Amino acid sequence: MSAESPAHPGVVFPPPLLYVAGLLAGWLLDQWRRLAITPGPSTLRIAGAMFGVVLWLVIFASAFATFRRANTTLIPNRPATALATGGPYRWTRNPMYVSLVALYLGAALFMNSWWPVALLPVVVVLVDRLVIAREERYLAAAFRGEYEAYRSRVRRWV
Repeated sequence: MSAESPAHPGVVFPPPLLYVAGLLAGWLLDQWRRLAITPGPSTLRIAGAMFGVVLWLVIFASAFATFRRANTTLIPNRPATALATGGPYRWTRNPMYVSLVALYLGAALFMNSWWPVALLPVVVVLVDRLVIAREERYLAAAFRGEYEAYRSRVRRWV
């Protein structure tokens, strides 16, 4: 890390709270006006929700293990000690946020509501602007050329 880089990305709240806020807003909208994905109980809906949870767990666990192997923090208000580029970070610069999208969609299916699905683009834009943009500025300053090379070969999302 460079001596002139910032101490941390400057993210002041846990990013998963944005996903929780989107689900909560979707649930509240659904209480106001029901927009069911399927009428009544649905095995397919429950299976889809379980798939979202499993997908989240696999991606998150792999990303977490990559951070542990790199001996760096996954908490965005702490300084990074290394740039994680292995595991799922070979395909996306933000596998933890991608995993949260899978979990969010699984929760929306479980809730049987289109409202959280409709709000997901808003959640993704907020995560992109309020969290990822700060993290990327920090990583560019902290890891300079190494991060720019990584950024040029790996997409932000998928």
